[in-house]
Amino acid sequence: MKVEDALRDVRRLFVDTAPVIYFVEQNPNFQSQINAIFEQVDAGQVRVVNSPITLAECLIGPMRSGDEQLQSDFQELLVRGAFTEFVTISEAIAVDAARLRAAYNVSLADALQLATAVAAQCDAFLTNDKQLKRVSEIEILVVEDLTA
Repeated sequence: MKVEDALRDVRRLFVDTAPVIYFVEQNPNFQSQINAIFEQVDAGQVRVVNSPITLAECLIGPMRSGDEQLQSDFQELLVRGAFTEFVTISEAIAVDAARLRAAYNVSLADALQLATAVAAQCDAFLTNDKQLKRVSEIEILVVEDLTA
């Protein structure tokens, strides 16, 4: 499916960790799809939503390698980006995450991400984890399935 078709009715897009890393590090395997998505973000057509889980997961690699610039790049995009909304995890999100984990047997991190996306009223959830496609509470878009 083309990115423009996948995002046609999407105004709020929760972006999981892998696509954020692909964008910031310009992963050549997914660069065309990710750049097409972020062009719509930069144009103000789509708002990116993420959580402390995304930020923490994105910072692990740069912290291990001591890359302070990459740490800053992730924080700038995820927390201070013009078209980015950083949603904290509440008690209600934690309870919903437990329900999602029980229902779909996903990891706790994935359940927290999904619950945050639902609570933030996102239209879709962008990931590269095909196993999440079985979740029915929100539309799951898999980067690998998209074309620029």
